[in-house]
Amino acid sequence: MKISTLLKYYNQDAILNEILRVCKDREVIPLFSKGFFGKRPSTILYKKDLLDLIRKGAVSFHISVERWRNPLSLGQTNTKQEMDELRTGWDLVFDVDTKYLGYAKICAKLLCHALEFHNINNYSVKYSGGTGFHLGVPFESFPETINSEDTAKLFPIAAQRIAVYLTDMIKEKLAENLLSIYSLESISEKTGREVKDLLDETGEFNPYSIIEIDTIAISPRHLIRMPYSVNEKKGRVSLPIAPDDIEDFSSDSAKIPDAEFTIPFLDGSKSRRGEARELFVQAFDWYNKKMQVLEDKKKNLEERERKGAGTFTKTFYKIPEEDYPPCIKKILLGLDDGKKRALFILINYFKSANYSFEEIEKIVNKWNEKNKEPLRGSYVKSQLSWAKKQMSNYLPPNCNSLMYYKDIQVCLPDEICPNIKNPLNYSYLHYKKDRHNRKK
Repeated sequence: MKISTLLKYYNQDAILNEILRVCKDREVIPLFSKGFFGKRPSTILYKKDLLDLIRKGAVSFHISVERWRNPLSLGQTNTKQEMDELRTGWDLVFDVDTKYLGYAKICAKLLCHALEFHNINNYSVKYSGGTGFHLGVPFESFPETINSEDTAKLFPIAAQRIAVYLTDMIKEKLAENLLSIYSLESISEKTGREVKDLLDETGEFNPYSIIEIDTIAISPRHLIRMPYSVNEKKGRVSLPIAPDDIEDFSSDSAKIPDAEFTIPFLDGSKSRRGEARELFVQAFDWYNKKMQVLEDKKKNLEERERKGAGTFTKTFYKIPEEDYPPCIKKILLGLDDGKKRALFILINYFKSANYSFEEIEKIVNKWNEKNKEPLRGSYVKSQLSWAKKQMSNYLPPNCNSLMYYKDIQVCLPDEICPNIKNPLNYSYLHYKKDRHNRKK
């Protein structure tokens, strides 16, 4: 993309003013034409800063969903406490990602209805510049506290809980609306996935086999494409649109250099403080009930284990490569899609398998090099850093967890798999079986 074309587009007063408004108190990271990101931390304060970066080869710009007292004071290894002290707020942003814009429209529209159901009127929608949409609720709409905790310090936990809650809330209607327009066969043809891979364990259509509402990516210092930024791959603009315009939206209206200013994105001046309270309360209540169900299941499992009928849930030795389950082996060969979810799986698997973080980092970086389009090094590093700071060990997702192994097409069951609920169980059973065979 020519620098002159980019300058002609970005150097529109209305767009420059909106970009500077959104940049305030945020990290702003440019992506250059040669495929590398600018150094972090970084921000943009003046129009000249942005135009100079474009002249140096910047094509697109990405902003933090978190707001900071001074973005430039962020380091590479801030502790959670340090980030909580620096963070003044955060915006709730949903990234609806799919390979076909028609599917994304249906999902985005349902998320709009879900926000309105919770009495939220000031929310924003923008086209991603590719085949998805971003929906956002500004921090000014949030309650000041939740359960006596400062809401500004509840990132990313609150964002993750709300995203999972709304994902669950709209799932049934999303499946219904998709199938009212598209048949399973046409979805299979468009996505290149077999019909059986579009179904959940009950045989019902799983809409999240073709649409991802990115909840894993909601993590500390997470970046999203800035409104009115160019999408470097598609040559289209991440254009804010009115919610009522989602169904009729055409990506042609986002072509550069013709794209123009439409409406603001994440405009907190239009918010009522606390209008999102009901959403927070309902999401936290749903999460607590979900956790209680899981806790009850855990107690039942522990009781079964005590009686000798349970499954293995943790390991006290370092699992060797020959005992990796088929899904982990498949992931380690490299992937085309689902890389963020795969990274989440790998980190938790190897952490639970008693690998040191130095070993996990080497494994993950080697794996990332094999991916068709590797994840950004900064993203991988941030996920490793976050996991390292957690005091508790979390198992990788269970085998039947939606949006994981089957959805990213790494579930390759062998004779052991029907007897396990988690990939870590597989490694233990494989180890026992191998040891038993050697004794023979």
